Amino acid sequence: MPRGSKASYTSKQKRQARHIEDSAKKRGMSSKRAAQIAYATVNKQDGGGKKSGSGRGKTRSTASSRKGGRKGGRARKSR
Repeated sequence: MPRGSKASYTSKQKRQARHIEDSAKKRGMSSKRAAQIAYATVNKQDGGGKKSGSGRGKTRSTASSRKGGRKGGRARKSR
């Protein structure tokens, strides 16, 4: 499979990437850059495209997306 092929991504991953891409375009990025950011984000959350087969791959970790709002300094501490 050639580099850059999206065939190994699940339909859910492709759908998530489309949503991320749309929001990046709304912020004024080019289509090409928005697609790069979208799939980089999906890769960061899931560790790349999923392969078929029982028990392959790791469980999904959403660490970066889950700790949003929890990181911070004094402003967070005062809440």
